[in-house]
Amino acid sequence: MTSDSDRSVHWVYWVIAGFGLIWNVMGVLNFLWQMNMTAETLATLSDAQRAIIDGRPLWVTVAFAVAVFAGSMGCVLLLLRKSMALAFLVLSLLAVLVSMIPVFGMIGKVNFTTVERIMYLVATPALAAFLVWYTRRVLAAGKLR
Repeated sequence: MTSDSDRSVHWVYWVIAGFGLIWNVMGVLNFLWQMNMTAETLATLSDAQRAIIDGRPLWVTVAFAVAVFAGSMGCVLLLLRKSMALAFLVLSLLAVLVSMIPVFGMIGKVNFTTVERIMYLVATPALAAFLVWYTRRVLAAGKLR
């Protein structure tokens, strides 16, 4: 029988789960903002941001929504130390990758700044993949129920 002290997690666990939740909630807020964006607001964005948002196919919008909402739920479940977090985070990672398909098609056609390249092409999929990897690790260690 496993005692509660055997299942305790390091403080880094809480930092990772909390940061993951903040990151994904920012994604939810970004999604909601984009869904209510006016033409005037769209005109104030960079060329790359406008290219990503304007004319985006419905399937990409759906993938974006799934990515951020599933990621948020996965991180809430991580904070609750529930093993179901892994399923939500895997779904989020897959949706991130699907939602990036058109962005990769824009490389060379749209002038992305260095920060935009890092955020759109590196940080988002890397963090989603890291959350899946980390959750698998703590699940295998028996830290989730």
